[in-house]
Amino acid sequence: MSLDSGQHKATLTEGNVWKNIWQLSWPLLIVMVLNFVVGFTDIYVAGLIGPQVQAAVGFIGQLYFLVVIIANAASIGTLAMVSRSTGAEDIQRSLHIARQALMFGLAGAVGLTVICLLLYRQIIPFAGAPMEIREMAGDLFRIFVLALGPNYILIISNAVFNAGGEVMKPLMTMTVVTVVNIIAVFGLVFGIPPFPALGYKGIATATAVSFMIGMLMNLYFFRFGRWKLLFAGPWKIAWETVRKIISIGWPAAMLQITWNAGSIVLYYILGRLGESSISAMASISNGLRIEAVIYLPAFALNMAASVLIGQNLGAASPERAEKAGWKITLCGLFFISLTAAIFYLNARNLATLLSNDPDVIEETARYLRFNMVSEPFMALSAILGGALQGAGDTRGTLKIVGFCMWLIRLPLAWFLALTMHYGASGVWAAMVTSMWVQGILMAARFHKGKWKDLKLE
Repeated sequence: MSLDSGQHKATLTEGNVWKNIWQLSWPLLIVMVLNFVVGFTDIYVAGLIGPQVQAAVGFIGQLYFLVVIIANAASIGTLAMVSRSTGAEDIQRSLHIARQALMFGLAGAVGLTVICLLLYRQIIPFAGAPMEIREMAGDLFRIFVLALGPNYILIISNAVFNAGGEVMKPLMTMTVVTVVNIIAVFGLVFGIPPFPALGYKGIATATAVSFMIGMLMNLYFFRFGRWKLLFAGPWKIAWETVRKIISIGWPAAMLQITWNAGSIVLYYILGRLGESSISAMASISNGLRIEAVIYLPAFALNMAASVLIGQNLGAASPERAEKAGWKITLCGLFFISLTAAIFYLNARNLATLLSNDPDVIEETARYLRFNMVSEPFMALSAILGGALQGAGDTRGTLKIVGFCMWLIRLPLAWFLALTMHYGASGVWAAMVTSMWVQGILMAARFHKGKWKDLKLE
């Protein structure tokens, strides 16, 4: 693909909707696969060192999502606004929004880096890390935090390209990021020449190096196509644009906080299970990595839905946008349900991929069997949630996810696991119940159609 192939005319607002879905979805799916491979490799290498390292890596993975919250929020606001301006064929506004988002993201990264480096000794125990993994978690957290700046620029720039329909650029970038990360993580953890042996710290260091390379690639890509005038424009804060990005993005940020803080609370509940706590925490870390295979098409379609909804609303085609949303959802329901059935039948074999510990294998298999029955509802929630976010309806998705996490999942998990003494199985049952409700509520909100009338200017 030529780097100058970006068209000034939107190509996702006309023609066959199924073709548009395919055009967006397959590169985004590969990007999701690449992200999965990185996470899977980290957990796999951590498992070669020991269950405690696996638990620490899983715990920091959840905590780190909170630290990148500003970038994720800015990327959602940016995607919604840039996709609208792209659909309306307003290239100058797209450039303006991209500049403001990048400046805002960088400022947020610098501020969070300073705060986290100063307070990491308080953050790790406050987040609920068991005493056995606190030192490792602190070391990993500090290294990840040092890579916040490059990661923020990488996340926001990928959102800009995706919003414009240029999904091949993030695909190229994330391919390189993945290859670098895999080579570096094995080299740095085990000291394979020419890399130094850093032990478990090498897991975070490899990620930091790959983020830096990915950021540099995307900044280079901005020199071509519709974005070639990005660096020629005025790099001054336009508070009205930033305010709009924040207005769309802050509910998405709160959604991430709601979800990931809730996940940390789940780790806290699992950490109170006595002798089985470490195996339970390692199991949810492993289970989430395996389950991520099913999330891949869901979140690829989530992003495709966001772009298609945004561009078609920008082109004043709300009915076409709705049709695209339901068609993408049907695709997701079919593939995710099929994959979940396969995983359910092979849960124990899958569990052995990430651990040699018998207790961890057994609990991971149980986790998978529980959660596979909720995957079709996860598809509804993820894909239609992406459609709503692409329309700018981030507050609606926040309300649904917040209700299901904090009023259903967490109270039910505490009750079943600690009050009724069902242990980790009680937590898994609570996760399934809340996801059923979440999927149904997300579908109902999309069906009502109020998102068609939202204005982002």
